Amino acid sequence: MSQGAVMSIDVSVPSAIRNAVEEKYRNESWDEHEFHKLRYTAINVKPDDFALEDGYELRPRSYGRSIEHLICVTYYNEDKALLSRTLASLFKNMRQVHNSKKKFWKAGGPAWQKIVVCIVMDGIDHCDGDVLDILATMGVYQHNLCEGETVFNIPTSIPTAAHLFEITTQLVVTGNQQLIRPSTDSDNNMPPVQLMLCIKAKNAGKINSHRWIFNAFSKQLNPDIVVTIDTGTYLKSNALPNLWEAFYNDQSLAGACGALHVDLGNPSFEELSSSLLNPIVATQHFEYEVASQLERTMESSTGYLSVLPGAFSGYRYRALAGKPLSEYFCGDSAMRYEPDSKATKDIYTLNRFLGDDRILAFEVVVKPGGRWHTGLVSNAEAYTDVPSNTTDFINQRRRWLNGAFAATIYSCRMFLRLPTSKHNVVRQALLLVQLFHNILAFVLAWFSLSGFLLTIFVVNDISGNPPEGSQAKGFPFGSATPIVNAVIQVIYIATIVLQFILALGSRPKNEVFSYVTSFIIFAVIQAYMMMNLIYLTVRLLGFKLRDDGGNNYAFINEYFSDVGWLTVLVTSISIFGVYIAAGILALSPWHLFTSWAQYLFISSSYTNILNIYAFSNVNDVSWGHKTGKTELAQMPVSTEETSQVPARGSSIGGSDQEEQGAFDLDEEFERVVTRALRPCKRETIPEAEDVEAKFMKFRNRLVAAYIFSNFLVCIIVLDQTFQGFYTLGDPYWHKIWFFRVWMWGNSSLFLLKCAGMIWYRARVFCYWCLYLVRGSKWDRSFQPHPSQC
Repeated sequence: MSQGAVMSIDVSVPSAIRNAVEEKYRNESWDEHEFHKLRYTAINVKPDDFALEDGYELRPRSYGRSIEHLICVTYYNEDKALLSRTLASLFKNMRQVHNSKKKFWKAGGPAWQKIVVCIVMDGIDHCDGDVLDILATMGVYQHNLCEGETVFNIPTSIPTAAHLFEITTQLVVTGNQQLIRPSTDSDNNMPPVQLMLCIKAKNAGKINSHRWIFNAFSKQLNPDIVVTIDTGTYLKSNALPNLWEAFYNDQSLAGACGALHVDLGNPSFEELSSSLLNPIVATQHFEYEVASQLERTMESSTGYLSVLPGAFSGYRYRALAGKPLSEYFCGDSAMRYEPDSKATKDIYTLNRFLGDDRILAFEVVVKPGGRWHTGLVSNAEAYTDVPSNTTDFINQRRRWLNGAFAATIYSCRMFLRLPTSKHNVVRQALLLVQLFHNILAFVLAWFSLSGFLLTIFVVNDISGNPPEGSQAKGFPFGSATPIVNAVIQVIYIATIVLQFILALGSRPKNEVFSYVTSFIIFAVIQAYMMMNLIYLTVRLLGFKLRDDGGNNYAFINEYFSDVGWLTVLVTSISIFGVYIAAGILALSPWHLFTSWAQYLFISSSYTNILNIYAFSNVNDVSWGHKTGKTELAQMPVSTEETSQVPARGSSIGGSDQEEQGAFDLDEEFERVVTRALRPCKRETIPEAEDVEAKFMKFRNRLVAAYIFSNFLVCIIVLDQTFQGFYTLGDPYWHKIWFFRVWMWGNSSLFLLKCAGMIWYRARVFCYWCLYLVRGSKWDRSFQPHPSQC
């Protein structure tokens, strides 16, 4: 059919799909074709121009349904197993919503009619043919419909921006490629799902995919909540209902994320052990658990999550309207080529949009006139796949670190907009506390390169080079220890220099051996330093207990006394005790036994490899993609040239080709003559700006500042020529003051996180106590929720 100039058609689905619908759901839908017809629409406008006035209407809106949830699943080129497991887990969560007895699920009609799932594929050329077969099996795709001429029997005119498919289905394929179809009157059947598939004609990035969701589809459906899920994310049982409840019971909640965990495979000993024996996976497992248990809980207590992960987050659509979305879509690469576009082109802002999941999280909190906050919903859990090799790990962290670096600077600067919001005094005070936390974390991260180097060098020197006159021997190699330590120092510095060479001159996929070797070197040196730290602690305790043979180790006590016992005690408790407390209070301490050791060994590589590579490639504003992807299955769709439909307002009737051709030829000739007879005007053409050179210049200055600032700290602390340096005195006190500042800085971060975590857990405990006192009945009058501040 043609709605004005819009090319849209309803086609029949195979009989197997038509028959895979329970009769009771046919009666709930007033349109008998909802389960029997697949609607295909060739969209030839930008997302912002997808409007009813131009003839574009989504099926759920045409049915007059009130949509509570619009769930967006973003896809690039993942395989069918990843997409299938995401969709299967999503359908199972929707079944839990449908079977729920709570009143607010049932108000206003069946729960399945309030939810729309939209899969957005980022570019038709990158789609895996096997994935399209999975979608065709579910009924939401047919191979021949992307061919505009074949379907509409009309000549092509302008390129199609996106292909949109819509259907309601009860079919889903699991991650191990098992088809789930409804059986007769079973509670285990999947409910109907209003499913949309948007295949973009060209790859334009994740922000552009979200632009289709927020600026095109959400404007029509007007959902209360928009949930974003990455392909590969597996939702745990009740994740979606719990996320929905958080929004329902806290009307000022603008954004929320679930607790993300690393997918370690099936819960069998063999798979778990094989995953955790990979130090890259184990380190990320520990990192994700700490992020959910400690960092997100602290941020949730202040009302501002610095990041809402795209893997599993939800947004209140009306909270995003206006400035938050307009700022977010300035990072859409497709907008840079549109006339009168506000899309940015400078390197700093482009890096900020690499941290796309940080932009909306900040903009919605400081929205002028708003009182919105964001929070963690800890009982909405999901699993995500993570890089398992150094190449993918480094590439992913390059984007994350550069995005976080630029976004942190932006948020610290833009906190001046906080008074324009309507947050109360308490909320603003909490947000200022988090601002202090973010600035302190930024400074410590910047100087972590010198921090690790100085810590390793000084600790090894204290244990391996006792002062003259002491009967203590160097540990662990006796008199040869200073030589060994000198060799370790040379290797450590040389490996750091190598990181700059590799980062500036090559790519991780071309230097796999060098990067793996670097990870091993830093891990061994870190283990050596930790061994020396344990030795110093044991000797110090022995000295205090006077069972170590006199004053042989008094020099160790002198170091600790000068640094300060309170400093050492607070640092030890905050760094180690906070992790333990967070795991116990979350009732999930198992990562401390399975992944903490791997994290400790690789922690220095986060700075020495990942940070260096990220800063050295700050001029690279691409997203990057995983390695090891097998060749895509052949695409069963036409090429871009055949994927076109007529322009709006054009005639779709036949015409005399010869007359049209002659008319076009005469018109073209007139234009040529006009140009040929135009008076010659010599204009000075300005030299085109070399964008790449500009980006490289920014990169060089950033790397230089990073190197020299950290080098200066090392010189001040270690070099003997600074012994008369103003207030710090001789080099010995340089080291003492360095440890005081470094230890108290890190301790402050951990203690702030611990305080926020304890406050969050206390609110969760009070929440459940209120829930139990009030009983299991849940209604709108019962407001307390862990996401509230």
